[in-house]
Amino acid sequence: MTVRVVLADDQPLVRSGLRVLMADHSDLEVVGEAATGAEAVRLVGELGPDVVVMDIRMPGMDGIEATRLITSGPAATRVLVLTTFDEDEHVYGALRAGASGFVVKDMALDDILAAIRVVAAGDALIAPGVTRRLLADFVGRPAPVPVHSPGPVEGITEREREVLTLVGRGRSNAEIAEDLFITVATAKSHVSRLLAKLGARDRVQLVITAYETGLVTLPR
Repeated sequence: MTVRVVLADDQPLVRSGLRVLMADHSDLEVVGEAATGAEAVRLVGELGPDVVVMDIRMPGMDGIEATRLITSGPAATRVLVLTTFDEDEHVYGALRAGASGFVVKDMALDDILAAIRVVAAGDALIAPGVTRRLLADFVGRPAPVPVHSPGPVEGITEREREVLTLVGRGRSNAEIAEDLFITVATAKSHVSRLLAKLGARDRVQLVITAYETGLVTLPR
């Protein structure tokens, strides 16, 4: 299956580099390019891509607002945020807006391609180590409107609460299974039930819920 991608970045060199790189991979196809958030939203409506690789800082409508509009619309398009980790203060805002994952511009290009495939497949964790590093920095930042109140976790079982806590710590299904002495299939089943019960789009939103409800706290 070919993953159809829209590249949204105001730097032509970034878009060109990614386009050239993807041209060598038959399972990835760039179907459109956008220099602004508004253009990205328009292209999603016209082309229905599988993934938008979205920069945060763009003129006019930024990547956060574009992500919110894309993920709240009827398209099944998923958003992978592309950012500069050391400078960008808005990654958590993009996650709140519905982004399914994130990559940093200084990552190896092959890792960025792997992240596109992961997001297209419906997962949100690019790699547990990367997820833990970024969320530890951004998830504790205050937001004017929380995505979840503490209430949603009251309807889950004690085992699901344990699984949600481990998801919040960036653990993969295999790691959760090892920690709880259950099979990987059982761990995956618990995660699926949590997504349904909490109305979460993907694992990133489960991580946010775990932090916002106090199941996981940031290290001091």
